[in-house]
Formats: sequence, structure tokens, C-alpha cells
Amino acid sequence: MIDLHTHSLVSDGTDTPAELVAAAARAGLTTVAITDHDTADGWAEAAQAAQELGIALVRGAELSTLHDGRSVHLLAYLHDPEHEELQSLLARVVDDRLPRLRTMVELMIEDGVDITWESVAEIAEVGTTPGRPHIADALVARGVVGHRNEAFERWLHNGSRYYVKHFSLETGQAIRLVREAGGVPVVAHPFATKRGPLTADAVRDLADAGLLGIEVDHRDHDDDARALAASLATELDLIPTGSSDYHGTGKLNLLGENTTAPESLARIEAAATSKITVLR
Repeated sequence: MIDLHTHSLVSDGTDTPAELVAAAARAGLTTVAITDHDTADGWAEAAQAAQELGIALVRGAELSTLHDGRSVHLLAYLHDPEHEELQSLLARVVDDRLPRLRTMVELMIEDGVDITWESVAEIAEVGTTPGRPHIADALVARGVVGHRNEAFERWLHNGSRYYVKHFSLETGQAIRLVREAGGVPVVAHPFATKRGPLTADAVRDLADAGLLGIEVDHRDHDDDARALAASLATELDLIPTGSSDYHGTGKLNLLGENTTAPESLARIEAAATSKITVLR
């Protein structure tokens, strides 16, 4: 089984990269991708664990982007993490996340939500990619909510009065840079209603910009969304993928609950032009 979308605590998961790989092995996966938000900082630890445990590792990241003002998550596989322009812009994305979180916390405090910046900062440790899940985890730790999902439903969703945008790459620009870095760009959960779904025409625009794949099977895609994504994969010759979007205990998503066909992974490998390869 192949799962091409997971997160460690280097971004907003709860497992270390090594723990993530070990969990993937226990779940019966043959191949797992580490795709932390806007960073490759977990790659080395994950690679060492994968080699020790005999599981194949796809190194990647999930990039924060905007297309026509709408948030789009772009999975990048097997790209060169030292590509100068891409690395510089991703560093800016990460740097902008912390003041954004602080502003969100300040707004929540003003409305009487039982949260402090110190409680969030303890969770969003130095070296991680900070995000809304860290606010959610602080709320869980303080007993305000029982789970991240509840925090997002009440306070942290995109339409919330507490939501604050952060710097993001334009999606077409991100696609170009991933391709220049020898990687393979795949749009993540494009029709997830909770995140604000893309239109089919938006996916066509991204394909014209160089998009190479589309995440078809994902927990946040209902049957109609999966059918539309699969249809677009055929129409646009995009690589279809499936994945868990695992975050450890931070989400209900289970490793291997959606998987990618070996043929799709082979297409990703064939399309990559960097020196970064699947570790086997």
C-alpha cells in the first residue's frame, strides 16, 4: 500500500518523522510520503527511519498557495529542497505564519476564549511550521475542546472571524517552481467542501500552468468529488493519487485509509527530474 500525504510534528502532525515512518510500517504500508507544510526539515530523520524499517519513502512537502484568492494546497514530490527561489519563498511562508497565529490568538482572547499565546508557543516549537492546528492543540490541552476538529468547527475554520491569512505563493508560481526544482506538483484535496472547493475550470487552469497530478481519493472528498477528480485526471492526463492526510492524533485520518496505485507512483518517479529519488 502507498500513502502519499502525511504530516509529522515538523509541521502540524503529532508524530516525529521517525514515529510517522514507524506508524506507516505498522499500518502495513510499503511506501509513505512525508509532506509537511512548506518545509523539508523532516526528510533526514524520516529517511533514516525508513531505511532501518525497510519501508520506501517519498520525500515531499505540501505548499500553501492561492489561486484567484482561494486557498490551494499543492503537494510537491521529489523536488530539490535547495532550489534557491523556492526555498526563499517557502521560508517567507513559514516566517509569516507565526505573527498570523499571534493575531488570531489575540482576537480570540478579546472575545473571552480561554487561550493564551504562551500555551500556543509551547506547542508550536521552534523549527516547526506553525499553523492553526497548534492553536487547536492548545485549546485541547486547556480542556476548552475535546479534539482539533471541534476547535476548527467552532473557531478556526476559514470563514471564522478569527481567521487571518498569511503569505502564500500564487499556485501557478508554485507549480512552476516545483517543476524547476525537478519535482512533481499534485493538487491536494481540490474538492474538499470544508476547505472551499476548487472548480473544474480552476483545475484545468492549473493543468495549463504545469500541474501534473490530482489527489482523487481523500477523506474530505465525497463520491461526487472523487468522480469529478478522476474524470479530470483522465481528461487532463493528470496523475491520480490517493492518501490519508495523516496527522497522528491531531486528526481522525488513518494511515492507508486512501492509497495510491503503484502505476501512479511510477508516473511520479518518471516525471521527477531532480536528484531526489524514492528511497527504497
